[in-house]
Amino acid sequence: MVKRTSHKEAPCAIARPLDAIGDWWSLLIVRDAFNGLERFGEFQKSLGLAKNILTVRLRNLVEHGILETVPASEGSAYQKYVLTEKGKGLFPLLVALRQWGEQYFFEMDDCPLRLIDKRQGLPVRRLELRSQDGRLIGPDDTAVVPVDEIGSPYVAPSSSVRDHETSNEGER
Repeated sequence: MVKRTSHKEAPCAIARPLDAIGDWWSLLIVRDAFNGLERFGEFQKSLGLAKNILTVRLRNLVEHGILETVPASEGSAYQKYVLTEKGKGLFPLLVALRQWGEQYFFEMDDCPLRLIDKRQGLPVRRLELRSQDGRLIGPDDTAVVPVDEIGSPYVAPSSSVRDHETSNEGER
């Protein structure tokens, strides 16, 4: 078997995550986790994947902090796999991939499954990429440059900002 090249030291923010999610099985496992699957057997049944391959992919996702194992709630000896915050952060990526697939791999209104907003029961709007000033942007509007050339790098919101956003979710 050919050993895969690791990108964990790559200076590219696309290449590094591919060590964790760079094969279709891993993304399909994450998709299934978002759809509520938690047990090894559930993933195997959904994906039709050989046990040895599923074991390797689950282990990789756990090692990368995307899934974590926790004891099954009914007190059995089994464990379940649940998404971590890092894993939940993949949601926009999966939505973008889904929407891209709906647009380019299905005829108009031919896709049998749709992502909906559970509260309203309506399809989720297409994702849009916007600049800091709110303009809709595409590939021709962007460039990849070293951080020191743009002044200040992106700064993730502080935990107090995230906590505030989380506590106000019911108000949205």
